[in-house]
Amino acid sequence: MIPLLSHRDDTILVVGLGKSGLSAARALTQAGATVMVWDDQADEREKAQASGLTLFDFESGDMTTLDDVIWSPGVPHKHPTRHPLAEKARSANLNLRCDIDLLATAQSEATYIGITGTNGKSTTTALTAHILKSAGKRIEVGGNLGFTALDLEPLDANGIYVLELSSYQTELTPSLACSTAALTNVSPDHLDRHGGLGGYITAKAQLFDNQKNGATAIIGQDDDPSRSITNQLSIGGQHYVIGISSEESMIDGVSVQGGILTDTLSAKPGTIDLRAFKALPGKHNWQNAATACAIAITHGVSRQEVSDSFATFPGLSHRQEVVGTLNGVTFVNDSKATNANASEKALSCYGAIYWIAGGVSKAGGITNLGPLFGRIKHAFLIGESANTFAEELSRSGVATSTHKTLEGATIDAGRLALLSRDHDATVLLSPACASFDMFKNFEERGDAFRNTVTEAWPEVAA
Repeated sequence: MIPLLSHRDDTILVVGLGKSGLSAARALTQAGATVMVWDDQADEREKAQASGLTLFDFESGDMTTLDDVIWSPGVPHKHPTRHPLAEKARSANLNLRCDIDLLATAQSEATYIGITGTNGKSTTTALTAHILKSAGKRIEVGGNLGFTALDLEPLDANGIYVLELSSYQTELTPSLACSTAALTNVSPDHLDRHGGLGGYITAKAQLFDNQKNGATAIIGQDDDPSRSITNQLSIGGQHYVIGISSEESMIDGVSVQGGILTDTLSAKPGTIDLRAFKALPGKHNWQNAATACAIAITHGVSRQEVSDSFATFPGLSHRQEVVGTLNGVTFVNDSKATNANASEKALSCYGAIYWIAGGVSKAGGITNLGPLFGRIKHAFLIGESANTFAEELSRSGVATSTHKTLEGATIDAGRLALLSRDHDATVLLSPACASFDMFKNFEERGDAFRNTVTEAWPEVAA
């Protein structure tokens, strides 16, 4: 746990008692701070009181007595409605900060690599950490992926924190100054939380705001919002901007075309053939690999070390995770695909797809997936979006069926795929939706898929 001794005599309010909020409350209490907490859910407040935490008086609590407010990223504060405690805090001239910001101020000597983006940030973060660790760097990896910020180990000037950061976190980190900040891509997501696409883009771009002169900004160049951010930073002249693309060559950056990564950052430009690496399939993963490569090279790792690390990277659970193969049918868990843009990446990688999709649909639904509908042999639809998706798919001639449970959809998809004798059949869970109508989170959804596959077909072997 990160020591927060500078807060020993502070009085601090922690809002939101999810994983990061509870971690912050524990760390601050351990440091000797006076900690009060609040959660909008009554059962979470009851749990907090039972564990010995002191509740803040929501109605009449005096914000002027506070030294700090630590705001859990998962709690909306401006949109879709303004949170009363957030408004009171701002009126008392208190900035809302999250646990990431506490880490940044407590471990100020360490180096920080921040990675954000609509899609690919988890894989890029894990891959970057894998490369740096393989190269002998002392690192800690976490944030929005894995361990929360304050549950990481302390690092000195020789250490590197590799942090995955969501848009919810980047807007709550006024003290985080990354030596390297990376943006994989931007597409519409979390629009209700940020008041529209403009607010979402602004939240992502905040990762670059506190960087010092000469810091590195690594930005994908395959979408308009990211290119716009690149232009703004280039005009400012304070950043060393590196371009990343899986579509076109980069004069000063890393690009991938046809699976061949070209690095122009090293002293001697060269290439890596990504097509041989099982854990990095498809154009989207090539962009992830290019971003991780650029990050690693700017931190002193050679291109050969990067290539060697690609070969040993195991991939991430729930991100095109191959559960197993049986009689030519591959079962793939892509539960992390919580929007259509993420599912597009998976649908582009496979043929003869038996697609399991549905849940809480994001803005735009699956309309942009139309060009890939021809790859789908049958769609097995679940959740509150099932009927809407069925109508749209049926209009394009895709066979569909709706299912009350993921387990039922998985069994039917597997049986039909095995009967089809398609030589490249894939049972693909890539929902293009959030999971909250049926599951606690995408991990629980992915685990349910994996468990169903291995229980129904024990002979499946990855």
